[in-house]
Parts: sequence; C-alpha cells; structure tokens
Amino acid sequence: QVQLVESGGGSVQPGGSLRLSCAASGIFFSRYYMGWFRQAPGNQRELVARITNGGNTNYADSVKGRFTISRDNAVNTVYLQMNSLKPEDTAVYYCKAVDSYVPSRYYWGQGTQVTVSS
Repeated sequence: QVQLVESGGGSVQPGGSLRLSCAASGIFFSRYYMGWFRQAPGNQRELVARITNGGNTNYADSVKGRFTISRDNAVNTVYLQMNSLKPEDTAVYYCKAVDSYVPSRYYWGQGTQVTVSS
C-alpha cells in the first residue's frame, strides 16, 4: 500500500520559515520524481517545486530564491524548506510522487496546511 505522509505545516508570521516533509512508503522511492504542489481556496492546484530521481530541481517563479526542495533516498523522504514566507504562500501543500519509469503512475499525499499571517 502506497502512502505519502506530509508533515511540518502550521501557522507562521510573514518572513518566517517552515520545513515540510513527505515520507513515502510502498514505493521504490529512488525511482520516483517528487514534487510539492499547493492549492489555495478558490484556486487550482499548482506546482511549487519538483526534484527528479537524479536530483535536478525546478521551481515556480513565485518561490524561486525562497524555497528549496531536497530528498533523502535513505529515508524515503522529500523536503520543502520555505523561507521568507508571504501571506500569498498560504495554501494546503501536497506531495506528489511520479514513477519515472511509468509516468502515468503517480500518488498524492493528503496535504498539510500552511498559513502565513500576522
């Protein structure tokens, strides 16, 4: 059974930092591309950052220079370090795993709420 479990969300003031984690089980983690998406109320889910199984990364323009995605294949976990948070970063953040061998095979986590407010 595949599980992606996000953690690390919460409430923070503007300018603050949070680190999200997504622990995967039931998949051959090192083979998977991993991504973080977010969805704010009334908005579509959007890509925040992704990392390939080879460690290449790309980011949404809105988070470049502030967020960093990383992965630790030894513990089947992907991270999103979020610095200089802004109110517009408020959303539910979701982890997604995509099989690099079979891209039509993918899985979502349940999401974790991030709220940036003074």
